[in-house]
Amino acid sequence: ADSSDADVELPTIRHQPEGLEQLLARTKFTKTELQSLYRGFKNECPSGLVDEETFTLIYSRFFPQGDASSYAHFLFNAFDTDHNGALCFQDFAVGLSVLLRGTEQQKLKWTFDLYDVNKDGCVTKEDMLEIMKSIYAMMGRCTEPALGASVLAQHVELFFQKMDRNKDGVVTFEEFLATCQEDKDIMSSMQIFHNVL
Repeated sequence: ADSSDADVELPTIRHQPEGLEQLLARTKFTKTELQSLYRGFKNECPSGLVDEETFTLIYSRFFPQGDASSYAHFLFNAFDTDHNGALCFQDFAVGLSVLLRGTEQQKLKWTFDLYDVNKDGCVTKEDMLEIMKSIYAMMGRCTEPALGASVLAQHVELFFQKMDRNKDGVVTFEEFLATCQEDKDIMSSMQIFHNVL
């Protein structure tokens, strides 16, 4: 008999989420909300884990008018706090809880972590520009008027000048937090940003 690798069927590995009580303690969701979120998550990700490719496919459904792949990459990395290349339900629920029900400071920390592309604890102009480009690509034809690269670079330059308080070329979380809390225009734009999540 031929015993080729193609005939070998590997068992499906299923990820078991934390217990409901632990998730209730770690999030600001009710038991019913967590159960509903879990059903939706398991429907999309039967194994209990989602890799970046699958996450991108799922997320892109919400933005068919543009290209969400780049933004989905950054978003995936922000949810994947242990950086293991897969999201489990806990990663998803905890991140979503911060975005939907977290304090202003928690939301800003999550946003800063999203902008901190290489996870070195600070944001550069290049980091910020990459995120902004990905947001506009995702919004696609819904962005009116369409913004060119130079306009995006100007927006980033203005944000960066406000945030880089000590003019060292990087923005720390403390600078980001202080600027966002003091500037109502930035807080307003952050609120819009959270709506695309």
